[in-house]
Amino acid sequence: GKRMSPLKWLALVILTVGVAIVKVSQASAPAHESQNSFMGFVAVLMASTTSGYAGVYFEKQLKGSTASLWLRNIQMGCTSVVLSLVTVFVRDWAIVHEVGFFYGYNRVVYGVVLLQALGGLVVAIVVKYADNILKG
Repeated sequence: GKRMSPLKWLALVILTVGVAIVKVSQASAPAHESQNSFMGFVAVLMASTTSGYAGVYFEKQLKGSTASLWLRNIQMGCTSVVLSLVTVFVRDWAIVHEVGFFYGYNRVVYGVVLLQALGGLVVAIVVKYADNILKG
């Protein structure tokens, strides 16, 4: 495996400390009774950790595979579409059946969908040709 230099480790530690400082400073602000700043911090920390592990795993799978970058994107995209459609039909079937799947879509929504798709392609290209550390 690839080893990180001490400077990169220091940068990651500084980033983590920075997130913790921002979260603690937000905790000193008045909060609603239903908010728990500690649980929010733990949730952000866990989301960051799992996102990092997922990125490293994705990079390992992508770089260690003989399949092309585009094939991998299609495979992940098809899986995502199937899971999303199942979720929509399980949770919102009545509304979708009544007004249609694309009800409420406008140019802004289509723009966001397009930007998300392009962003996914850019991330895949960066992961393929650079390191996961550079992606973040």
